[in-house]
Amino acid sequence: MTATPDADPFARVRDSFDRQAFMRTLDARLTQVGAGRCEAVMPIQPAFGQQHGFLHGAVVTALSDSAAGHAALSLMPPGASVLAIEYKQNFFAPATGDRLIARAEVVRAGKTVSVVTAHAFTVTNGVEKPVALLVATMMTMRDAA
Repeated sequence: MTATPDADPFARVRDSFDRQAFMRTLDARLTQVGAGRCEAVMPIQPAFGQQHGFLHGAVVTALSDSAAGHAALSLMPPGASVLAIEYKQNFFAPATGDRLIARAEVVRAGKTVSVVTAHAFTVTNGVEKPVALLVATMMTMRDAA
């Protein structure tokens, strides 16, 4: 008997993202998933602004962290999950515009620890501007949902 290939090998990545209440609050969507990579997008909304009118840095970090975690999850075996154990966020410019995009890619996938980067961009009138870079360390969790 031969195994039937999974019609959508990244379904559990999408399902995991969709279960995050905070991402739903931000109206964030997973727009691309591949082996070791992930892209998440959200509209920039005044409700998530800070005192100067820019998108709050915590929101930029949250979307970047989630994209990074799901990029790492895409390489995990069935029954495993990931949890961030460390990250650093560098901000290049204020986040203003129509949308925020976080594009994450696994730098190194290990058995217990993986390193991932996530580049954050804002989009205004179709033009992307880099606003932040997150470097994260993710821990593999066995037998986790």
